[in-house]
Amino acid sequence: MYLTFDDGPHPEITPFVLKELKSHNALATFFCIGKNVLAYPDVYKQILNEGHSVGNHTQNHLNGWKTSNDNYMKDIAEAASYIDSNLFRPPYGKITMFQAKNLRTAMKVRKPKVVMWDVLSADFDEKITNEQCLQFVILKSLPGSIVVFHDSEKASLKMQYALPRVLHHFSEKGFRFLSLPIN
Repeated sequence: MYLTFDDGPHPEITPFVLKELKSHNALATFFCIGKNVLAYPDVYKQILNEGHSVGNHTQNHLNGWKTSNDNYMKDIAEAASYIDSNLFRPPYGKITMFQAKNLRTAMKVRKPKVVMWDVLSADFDEKITNEQCLQFVILKSLPGSIVVFHDSEKASLKMQYALPRVLHHFSEKGFRFLSLPIN
């Protein structure tokens, strides 16, 4: 199973995630926002030092469907100057065909890879409970699933409830948690 975390790094929430992952010998992939990498470089370095992979999640969390192609590509390029990865996740899952086709130039990588997901934890959704978030991930995840959590303030309460329980549940079932390969 591939656990992924969007929108960090965050100075308190990301270290919580890293501690939980380490306690289960789990690796993950962090789709980082460039401005957060600049604001919290030590947390970003900790992600890398602990063996996790990272991906570009734009500099300012822009919606590709609501942003001009020129501005979107510049935002990706700016984040790419801080995040060394060929992995890209579009914020909100919104990217146009033009933007996807031009990632190679913006990210300055040979083979950019857009990474979506098959299980969205909904940890950001104020309408669901902590338990609903947990149950959704448990019920929808399969071997090889890419699960999205968020290491952000908005999602922190639900993620902090669900993540340890997801790690425990799937570890008990013999799952391994891997990071997505870069390149």
